[in-house]
Amino acid sequence: MRSRGVDEKPEDEDFAAFYEQARADCLRAVYAVVGDWSVAEEATAEAFARAYASWRKVRSHPAPRAWVVRTALNTHVSWWRRRRREVAWDASHDAEDRSPEDIEVDRHVMQALKALPGRQREVVVLRIFLDLDTKTTARVLGVSPGTVMTHLSRALAALRAALAPTTRQEPVK
Repeated sequence: MRSRGVDEKPEDEDFAAFYEQARADCLRAVYAVVGDWSVAEEATAEAFARAYASWRKVRSHPAPRAWVVRTALNTHVSWWRRRRREVAWDASHDAEDRSPEDIEVDRHVMQALKALPGRQREVVVLRIFLDLDTKTTARVLGVSPGTVMTHLSRALAALRAALAPTTRQEPVK
């Protein structure tokens, strides 16, 4: 029989290292999807607590950060369903006002992300913010890789349009 404290110490240290390395990325990704800093912090904290409770399973996952983000987003959806209302997107949730200095998301990018449909935001967060490949993103979201590519393509087109300079020069004839 194993001693509880002795065998779990390396796992605790392993999880602590993962938490320190992944927290900022996961929090930024969740915030980009939900749009409310306090809700993102709460959902991310809950997801890391669940990751700790299931650390043996999570650490062997092909993308543990994606597992945490997906769990945080599922937590947010469950919270939202219980309350049956959307979180308001307003200036009080601006990244520059609410986020710690080490977790910044450009406010123009956040505004453009907020305009995207939810699934497109999720795909952008997983593919761009967390740098997951298409196959892993599809597995995390429970969709096909083709669906991921379609959402990413549409999201990037919308983001390019939203973030493009407003003044355009006429072509020289």
